[in-house]
Amino acid sequence: MFLLDAPYVSEFLKKTVRELGQSVLDTPEARALAGDAGLDFIDAVDFSARLGAGEKVLANSENALEHVIRCGCQPDLARQIDICKDKALFRETVADMHPDYRFMRVAFDDLAGLDILSMSCPFVVKPARGFFSLGVHVVNDHSEWAEVVAVIHDERKAMNAEYPEEVVNSGEFIVEQGIDGEEYAIDVYYDDDGNAVITNIMHHHFISEDDISDRLYYTSTNVMKTWLLPFSDYVSEVGRACGFRNFATHIEVRVTGCGEIIPIEANPLRFAGWCVADITNHAWGFNPYECYFENLRPDWDAILEGQEDRATVMVIGDFVSGTDRDQIKSIDYDGFCSMFSNLLELRKIDYISYPVFAFAFARMNEADLKKLKSALTVDFSRFVEMK
Repeated sequence: MFLLDAPYVSEFLKKTVRELGQSVLDTPEARALAGDAGLDFIDAVDFSARLGAGEKVLANSENALEHVIRCGCQPDLARQIDICKDKALFRETVADMHPDYRFMRVAFDDLAGLDILSMSCPFVVKPARGFFSLGVHVVNDHSEWAEVVAVIHDERKAMNAEYPEEVVNSGEFIVEQGIDGEEYAIDVYYDDDGNAVITNIMHHHFISEDDISDRLYYTSTNVMKTWLLPFSDYVSEVGRACGFRNFATHIEVRVTGCGEIIPIEANPLRFAGWCVADITNHAWGFNPYECYFENLRPDWDAILEGQEDRATVMVIGDFVSGTDRDQIKSIDYDGFCSMFSNLLELRKIDYISYPVFAFAFARMNEADLKKLKSALTVDFSRFVEMK
């Protein structure tokens, strides 16, 4: 079964739901996003009964998790979701894997008076429950703390207005040590026995040391060959610590200079958000959602054979900080697309409702990927015409 909700449902996902014969919890949001896709909608009573009987479920968005958590029909699934949603609880659950890693759970009202001198800089503060880099701040010096807290106060109301409490609860924060290293995002599901099956790995590229945006993710033959085995071992250990079974998650990690893998967070009951998980089909030609429901394991040796020097990217068209989106006259989508020589898909986004105007998927070789990374150091204001 599927839980479909805002912010986005791709055409590929709708086609997948229909072809797999999966039912969808009937909500106004799901019907609006599905349009005329011809999906099988079921009411909450039927959904809960099937969930309680052990039927698998997958979400496209954490906005949709409320029913699973509140119905009480699958308490172990609710437990697994809560471990991921509460970033402090996730840290606590995997703490034995990283005994030297320092973090604190802090109430919003206690941030201003927190003694942060015990935290080595840089460190990160973010909502205990969060999504899409919302409310995330890097503190490079203790003297910045008062200013960061003031900004968090300003952001709190906006975050809770744009996203449900189940997605972003800005009443509690986690303060955690910074992690130097390369960042990766792993789509993985755990089968009936808790065995981990990776369906994709993306490198999260940052344009500068203080960048926390989601502007560029990519997967490549090099990424998969380098990290498939070590990440498989790592997410298996995470799964054992968290007790994951019949569960999909999007796990973000960093790899330090000495090769240690440290988790950033785990996102529950879904693969990459905004249907970015579709990049797996663009890049490798198989359907990650089908893998989850049918307990299929990708044959990575066969998939990667003959694919040397291949990369598939996802670029988010974001705005310069402070842009008044209500004052935007138009977006130059043609100009935005001109950055890619082999564009696979462009998704135009309602930028009034969300702080991005597009998601672009493209295929390229490693040389062109290097050029793209350089091009992305320039913001996208040139594609935005204001009134």
